[in-house]
Amino acid sequence: MNQVYKKILILLLFVFVGCKATAQKFTTHAVKKGESLEQIAKQYKVTPKNILAYNKEIKAGQKLKPNTILVIPVSGTVSQSTPSVSETKGTSNTQVNKEDQEEPIGFTSHKVRKRETLYGIAKRYKISEEDIKRYNRALYSMQLKKKMVLRIPKYKSVKPENNVAIDENNFETYTVAPKETRWSIAHRYSITIDSMLVLNPDLPKESSYLAEGYQLKLPKIGGNAVEGQKTQLYRSYTVPKGIGIFRVTQEFNVTAKEIMDLNPEIKEKGGLKEGMIIRLPIKKVDLGAVTTDNFIFYEVKPKQNEFRLTRKFGMTWKELVQLNPALSDGVKAGMILKLPKEQEGDFEIRNTLILDKFNLIDSIQTSNRPRLLFMLPFRLDRLNLDDASNMQSKIRKTRSLQVILGLYSGALIAADSIAELGVSVDIKTLDNAYSALKTKTALVSQDISKYSAIIGPLDAPSIKLVAANALAHEVPVILPMRPQEELRFSNVFSSFSPKKVLQEKILNHIEQKRTDENIIVIADKANEVLRDSIISRFPDAKIVDVIEEEKNIGVDREKVAENLVEDVQNWVIVETDNYRLAASITSILNAFHNTPLDIELSDKKVFVKMFTTNNRAFENDVISSSHLSNLNFTYPSVYREVTSGAFVNRYRKRFGNKPDRYATRGFDLTFDLLLKLAYKNNLMEVSNSIGETSYTGSKFDYEKKYSSGYFNQSSYLMSFDKMRIKEIEE
Repeated sequence: MNQVYKKILILLLFVFVGCKATAQKFTTHAVKKGESLEQIAKQYKVTPKNILAYNKEIKAGQKLKPNTILVIPVSGTVSQSTPSVSETKGTSNTQVNKEDQEEPIGFTSHKVRKRETLYGIAKRYKISEEDIKRYNRALYSMQLKKKMVLRIPKYKSVKPENNVAIDENNFETYTVAPKETRWSIAHRYSITIDSMLVLNPDLPKESSYLAEGYQLKLPKIGGNAVEGQKTQLYRSYTVPKGIGIFRVTQEFNVTAKEIMDLNPEIKEKGGLKEGMIIRLPIKKVDLGAVTTDNFIFYEVKPKQNEFRLTRKFGMTWKELVQLNPALSDGVKAGMILKLPKEQEGDFEIRNTLILDKFNLIDSIQTSNRPRLLFMLPFRLDRLNLDDASNMQSKIRKTRSLQVILGLYSGALIAADSIAELGVSVDIKTLDNAYSALKTKTALVSQDISKYSAIIGPLDAPSIKLVAANALAHEVPVILPMRPQEELRFSNVFSSFSPKKVLQEKILNHIEQKRTDENIIVIADKANEVLRDSIISRFPDAKIVDVIEEEKNIGVDREKVAENLVEDVQNWVIVETDNYRLAASITSILNAFHNTPLDIELSDKKVFVKMFTTNNRAFENDVISSSHLSNLNFTYPSVYREVTSGAFVNRYRKRFGNKPDRYATRGFDLTFDLLLKLAYKNNLMEVSNSIGETSYTGSKFDYEKKYSSGYFNQSSYLMSFDKMRIKEIEE
């Protein structure tokens, strides 16, 4: 039996036993020389029986061998002599003790609003979720509900000045004009997107859409009301010793009246004084001129400076300041910069927002602690774990189980990898067994609001149940495989690129590379709509009909020959989900490739290259890899072939063999998710603000499609070349 499945099943058994009732957590312990079971049990404040229950290879009274790895159920506080899992992965004892010992100096009340989460409330009051539960004990047994009134503790560490009341006189109502975005408005008002969301809590955080006519609360600029939707930008200026108003007017090209109007305290104090901080007008900006027709926008990230920005955009600092006068006061994280629409650089643009291709590993916050729930159909109830031969046979015969075990084994490596970066992760795993009933039962027993994200399930009925439940708590649901039907949930992340994205990928490639090649399209009836779409894109393309009979399917070899030419390359686009048809066409095209059509009439050779928008039918073993290589078969894919690298080595070390594509996918998907949650523990916000991320064998670029959720827009172009599958560099 494959060693990887042995180890994963044993691990899963531990996980599921712990999750049935008490959400048991585990750690591991390497036995030291001379240690006994009783000593280890005492150290972890459990009984020897508890340890034996999770380590079946150890018998009662048996002498423990040094370096034996024991699975220890953690039910209480671990002895200081041996750190717990959470301590070794970034949570210090000091932090835990502080939460245990610090008493609140008072309480405030909070009435729960629709769609609020425990995480969001805790973040708002700058306390932990456990703090809220401690003084609202009903939350230990029930979920957060609308109109529930919570007691919110106040601590000395929270400074009163952090909760300054908003003075409505300092704000105005702004009506969104056509072709305006959050970023264009934030730029004009010199505020951050985070500030805009605080001032306008009704704005959805999971979407960046902003409707024309929507009214926003925004700060008045320069202390004056905005008339005709025009505003004035200003800078802060600290008055040096010996400087008067005349000197300031000369240096900053402003009038004395403008200075006095903006800073009435000058008159009250008898003129400019050393150390006084005043506001100076920069220039008038017509808000209506800054639209998506004219500009693209960029949100400044932490640690970026003048050098990094000029290098990123290929502009001089003077050019950037001319477009963004607020930069003259320095670069600040969260600033919204505008740039010319035609600006180019090492970035991608989505909805006029420039998205960074930055290294998430350098941006993670170890204080964030992602909580994941895996809900996958392992169907362990169908496996006899005591019968090794039966289990081997079952796994070999069940492809779906191989896929799921592959995904989960890769996810385990991802959890290990993020832990090495100092990020502590809480993971719980449930077996929903492809059953909507079991899924529903599991949801009743879970407080979904406490999770940062849910991975799975795989079947459509269960996905709908989980997505609907999680939506109420704004918890994202990640689909590791393509769903069987279209789903419309705003919190669902489809990690598999939609078929439309893959089709565009390969057709754009053909269109960009084509010069005078002869294009032939072969498609069966199930793909007639796609065939017509391809023909509309390449009107001069030729069509070879597919012959579909009751028991046979294929193409007429002579018809194929009639459409091939000798003087230019023949690019044949094949669209089918039938592997028998794919095999037949591949064989026929290979026979024509690199040979004359009629040696008696011409010695010119025919050259054929084959394409498809969906390679699933071509993955069948009956299709010759040699033929595919001869035809330089090219296709779009959500996968990239991986044979070496850090992940492969780590996987082989842990499980004893190399990872398959599903294990690689499980690692990439989970590692990407954990990095994003460690960067900002809100996947919706992160997906709206960063660009494409790339890993061992997968790429991710989630884009919101209105109310239908997020869809991965990234994919690869792969090609058979000299008996190897290679990625085409774009």
